[in-house]
Amino acid sequence: MTTDQGYIADCRARLAFDLLANTWNAVVVWALRDGPARPGELRERIGGISPKVLTETLRRLQFNGLVKRHAHAGSPPHVEYTLTGLGRTLLEPIEAFGAWAFEHSEDVMAARERAEEAGA
Repeated sequence: MTTDQGYIADCRARLAFDLLANTWNAVVVWALRDGPARPGELRERIGGISPKVLTETLRRLQFNGLVKRHAHAGSPPHVEYTLTGLGRTLLEPIEAFGAWAFEHSEDVMAARERAEEAGA
């Protein structure tokens, strides 16, 4: 964490945590890691995301400077999304979170199961 603020709630690192707290943000950034994609392609890569949620997520990522929207004229017109340089800087932390999850998911699931049994 950073030490430039008096309160942890005001810590600059909180911005990063807020960006990654939304499940779909990290998933969409990861789905764009190999280059530009149209919304339909993104839905196929991701699976389980509705068009509405994908649109909201892309707008949120665009607002935060992580994704760029490219509108293409033509017949029919279409749009593509790509990671910005800033967005690409999140790939390494997202990969690290994924590696952690792969390594520790069984431990987390066992802890959940113990907690559920204790509460029952």
